[in-house]
Amino acid sequence: MTTKILVLCTGNSCRSQIAEGYLKYFASDKAEIYSAGVETHGVNPRAIAIMNEDGINISNHTSNNINEYQSIDFDFVITVCDNAKKRCPFFPTKAKKLHYNFPDPAKANGTEEEILEEFRKVRNQIKEFCFNFTKENL
Repeated sequence: MTTKILVLCTGNSCRSQIAEGYLKYFASDKAEIYSAGVETHGVNPRAIAIMNEDGINISNHTSNNINEYQSIDFDFVITVCDNAKKRCPFFPTKAKKLHYNFPDPAKANGTEEEILEEFRKVRNQIKEFCFNFTKENL
């Protein structure tokens, strides 16, 4: 049986999309990875760009609402922002819940390069988290 993992964020546009990309990469065929938000904001173009820089294509990802996954019995639910944890404290599943509050790169200000640098910084934090998660749990 394949492990099912859900990554939750507020808008399913940046952090959860990046985490989904890395979890799919590191887990390979050992898990089914989903991501969702308590809202849907579309996949952030900068998230797509900085993941491409690291050789991972998330341009075909979709922004999904948590309600779309009510029927899936997840093994892990990972919230990647405090807002999602607060707004979605109950998920009807036996899933082990993990939480890590990554900064929101979409709130970065400055020049385009400064904003992209913030996206890269958060991407690298998420990459390390996902690598360690798959090593410890799959």
